[in-house]
Amino acid sequence: MEAEEAPIGTFPSFMTEGWLLLRRGEYGKALVCFNNALKLRGGDRDCLAARSKCYLCLGDTDNALKDAEASLQNDKTFSKGLYQKAEALYTMGDFEFALVFYHRGYRLRPELHKFKLGIEKSQEAIINCIGAPSSVKLENKGNLCFLSKQAECKQKVQIKVCKNQKWTKNQKPVRNPKTERELLGELYPDKAYLEKLLNDKDLMESSTQQGIKVKDLVLGGISYLETRSEFWQQQKPIYARVRERKLRQQRWTRDKKQKPLEVGRYIEKIMEDIDMLLSGDCPEESCKKAKRVLKKVQEWSEDELPNRKELIAGLYSRIGKAQLEMGQMEAALQSHKMDLELARQHDLPDAVSRALENIGRVYASTGRFQPAIDAWEKRIPMVKSNLEKAWLFHEIGQCYLEVDKAKAAQSYGQKSLQAADEEGDAEWQLHAMVLMAQAQVRLKDYRPAILTFEKALNKATLLHDEAAQKAIIIALDEVSKSFMEQLSEREDPTAQSLTARSSRNARVCAELPRVCAERLPVHGSKRLFPP
Repeated sequence: MEAEEAPIGTFPSFMTEGWLLLRRGEYGKALVCFNNALKLRGGDRDCLAARSKCYLCLGDTDNALKDAEASLQNDKTFSKGLYQKAEALYTMGDFEFALVFYHRGYRLRPELHKFKLGIEKSQEAIINCIGAPSSVKLENKGNLCFLSKQAECKQKVQIKVCKNQKWTKNQKPVRNPKTERELLGELYPDKAYLEKLLNDKDLMESSTQQGIKVKDLVLGGISYLETRSEFWQQQKPIYARVRERKLRQQRWTRDKKQKPLEVGRYIEKIMEDIDMLLSGDCPEESCKKAKRVLKKVQEWSEDELPNRKELIAGLYSRIGKAQLEMGQMEAALQSHKMDLELARQHDLPDAVSRALENIGRVYASTGRFQPAIDAWEKRIPMVKSNLEKAWLFHEIGQCYLEVDKAKAAQSYGQKSLQAADEEGDAEWQLHAMVLMAQAQVRLKDYRPAILTFEKALNKATLLHDEAAQKAIIIALDEVSKSFMEQLSEREDPTAQSLTARSSRNARVCAELPRVCAERLPVHGSKRLFPP
């Protein structure tokens, strides 16, 4: 059997074209591009995550889950893979497992808003299915011996109901047409049409040009719609849909004197839609919608919308994030500066903190590290959680490293490590140790650098991060050699002991494949600023 020919093109070109087609909604063509990219570079985790998203858009949840899990095979902390696995599980109706992976992603990358949105929608779906715990009140009163009799009666009733229940060939209960119409919405006529086609026996016996029976296609379509309706019923039951419809009708029929609370809920829903578009890799749509809403909010008065200024600031922030994703750096910077100006004018400390963080991101993404440092250092007093402090101190330290201020970088690395220790987060402890070691190498403090790298190596071993272990061992070997040269120049008597340590590190490096051409691809300066 001849080997499959490699597609004509390059891996980056297939990836770029695939993403463009995916954003345009041409999922079938995008899938072909990602398949070609994987033929050129099999097992690439970014491509697997992209194809998982494509499968999800096509409704193929099984393959979406397989690709997401494959992207996590070598690195369990790969944020895109974690997000795609959570999205696939959520779409399959496994809300509890989806919630677990949304939480994992949020713990690793708290700055990515899409994980927080995933946590919220999973929790809402679970509550819609089983009800909120606060709605259940148990009381232990009186004689409870009647419960066993009540259970027996209930069992008899259930047996009687099962005998009278109508079942289809697939052993599924026949759903009330009204209920099914509520669940499927505009897809209900399609399902009715497919069911009507089943009565045409001649058509059902025919086949397509590819040899596929029409009956199999029709049954597949009906099965898919039934699966979707079951998922939508779990995600949002009928009683929740009826209530939402009533509220929507009330909004449309009310007069111009709308209550501020109702307007606030309406805006909150639109804000969630904007965030979902942004987290779903649709920055252009998110930006357009945010600009439309901004224009509308600016027309309302303070009486109609008491938190109008706060909403305007939030919309500028979302526009800036979308512009950053689209590569419009200067426009993004101006939007975040507008957010900062409004936040300071109206004394909104959380918005000020948010704007300073985003301004720093834009500066750092464009290589303007000193302005990024200035913005982030102003934010330090506003940060409350230790996890966020660990991240912020690490990013400031990396910026100082980029502008050749190794002493300041080392200081911020120590602060990041202290915050990570207080939080008990091993991932950020590793990040901070590597930053400190890099700064010590720049300062030519080779002995402390070796000790810090060794601590980082122990931490990477505990985390089972093989890529980090290999990269740290390579760095240790080179730092040890530099230290030996320094000691040789001084004719230090401790050179002999360091020679032995350097030899051990060299032997370890020889046993490991040199898969890392760069220094610390996972935790180093190459991943200074998350996307």
